[in-house]
Amino acid sequence: MTERSAQIGPGPASRTLAAFIFASRWLQAPLYLGLIVAQAVYVVLFFVELWHLVENVIATGHITETDVMLSVLALIDIVMIANLLIMVIIGGYETFVSKIRVQGHHDEPEWLSHVNTNLLKVKLAVSIISISSIHLLKTFIEVGRMDGGVVLNADGTVLYSSEGVMWEVAIHLAFIVSAIALAWIDRMSQHHGTGQTGGLSVGKIEAGLRGDDSRAAVSDGAPAPAPAPADADFVTVRLPAGTRLPQGAEIVSSDR
Repeated sequence: MTERSAQIGPGPASRTLAAFIFASRWLQAPLYLGLIVAQAVYVVLFFVELWHLVENVIATGHITETDVMLSVLALIDIVMIANLLIMVIIGGYETFVSKIRVQGHHDEPEWLSHVNTNLLKVKLAVSIISISSIHLLKTFIEVGRMDGGVVLNADGTVLYSSEGVMWEVAIHLAFIVSAIALAWIDRMSQHHGTGQTGGLSVGKIEAGLRGDDSRAAVSDGAPAPAPAPADADFVTVRLPAGTRLPQGAEIVSSDR
């Protein structure tokens, strides 16, 4: 019989240092507050662009479809960036600083319930692709009036060029490849985490020992343990030979 004492642990100095390092995550809170200020700036910018669109229609009495499309694309671009900011603010704070605890709220984002670093990176990559698509669409509209391989601004400066458009397309494709790679890595990590061990992990075992999960993880093919009495203060879990035990667990019987 092998026993593992729950009294063995880090000393006071180690716990104090660990608590200080863990508390340092709050240094990121001002960063997210700064992003909220940036979000407010984008709200102001949105209404400024919207006013310019309305003003052009009222002042001139006539505006081309291309001008309207470019103005609307500019508004959509602002909205997409604002969505990206919200995702970074809420998802980053939830992942790296502290739980927001909005479970059960009717306005809780669907993705917030299972957010993690991998999911956040994939969603950010998809958002960046969407923003890049808006910019690329604006470029395609502008290059319709390209003359001699360039599009000139009102003051005679070069606004777009053939080489610049090609670089925009290449960068957009690089964003797409990066997003696909991140999604593939996330899928492979999930498959590696559950496919080889049948979902067995130390975290699940610890959850079972704490009583947080009544469906304590067992190995594939192993019979489920008998339910413990109602007044028992322990959870019995059958494990494969050689599995590392979590802190506070002990082997009460062995077939070997």
